[in-house]
Amino acid sequence: MKAVEITEFGAPDVLKLTERPMPEPKAGEVLIKVGASGVNRPDVFQRKGSYAPPPGISDLPGLEVAGEIVGGTIDEKNNPFGLKLGDRVCALIAGGGYAEYAVAPLGQCLPVPKGLTDIEAASLPETYFTVWSNVFQRALLGKGEGGENETLLVQGGSSGIGVTAIQIAHALGFRVFATAGSDDKCRACEQLGADRAINYRNEDFVEVVKALTNDRGVDVILDMVAGGYVSRELSALANGGRIVLIATLGGSKAEVNMGEILRRRLTITGSTLRARSVEFKAQIAQELKAHVWPLLEEGRIKPVVFRVFPAAQAAGAHALMESSEHIGKIMLDWGQVA
Repeated sequence: MKAVEITEFGAPDVLKLTERPMPEPKAGEVLIKVGASGVNRPDVFQRKGSYAPPPGISDLPGLEVAGEIVGGTIDEKNNPFGLKLGDRVCALIAGGGYAEYAVAPLGQCLPVPKGLTDIEAASLPETYFTVWSNVFQRALLGKGEGGENETLLVQGGSSGIGVTAIQIAHALGFRVFATAGSDDKCRACEQLGADRAINYRNEDFVEVVKALTNDRGVDVILDMVAGGYVSRELSALANGGRIVLIATLGGSKAEVNMGEILRRRLTITGSTLRARSVEFKAQIAQELKAHVWPLLEEGRIKPVVFRVFPAAQAAGAHALMESSEHIGKIMLDWGQVA
């Protein structure tokens, strides 16, 4: 099969199209003929040598794919969606997505929502699994001290994660705010459901969210920046509020006021998804199918695809990712390799 590999750690041009043996599914896995794969920030970190795949996982980058199940043994006891050979699925995987064929645990495969293309479907798993597990399972949006009236602040609202978090939270009835780095990106966030988008280059998100919430603050902050943002985010939280970290683009160290955390019952938590168990990810898949897939099929939320690259142009896709000029997802098309 054709695949895109990391020939050495470095700049985007280390990504090269090559030939690889087709992967063989293990027990509990299926083989997917890939129509499209998503490009995500962790792929960039892996290309640079700072995010190694878990033991036993393909060294090829790529954490999400969509396509057709063409192989593997389907165990009906662990097949909650009734999938079978020939079905179109999108899947979260721990690596190996930049290829014409990929293997995925059956429990991490979801049927392609009605009406979506492979490119649209492949844009879903990484961000949807991440947002659901962090905003709704870990930070418990809607189940804290603010109850059903809780609010969410999404840092980096125009990213793949951001556009997903804004849409899901808005569709489920929550008030959402977001930050972004330009007026155009802020407008895009508001069109997707943010009540107010904050241009962090010329506005202070703490002051804005305080004003928008009558000085109460927000209940949950989804943060991929960390670093110096964390202390400011504590000031932007309502009593009982939660910060959930999913990346450290602004640095892994932060100085915080522990007294404020104690006094106001604040929580700082975080997680990464790649190394979690198949069972954990399968549970997320079932919750997504129950709570989010109907929203996709009803058109209340939608994939946001910024640009599609032929698979052989993965280097260009990574360059665009690092430029941060995109709004939404960047995709690789395996139906158009060259």
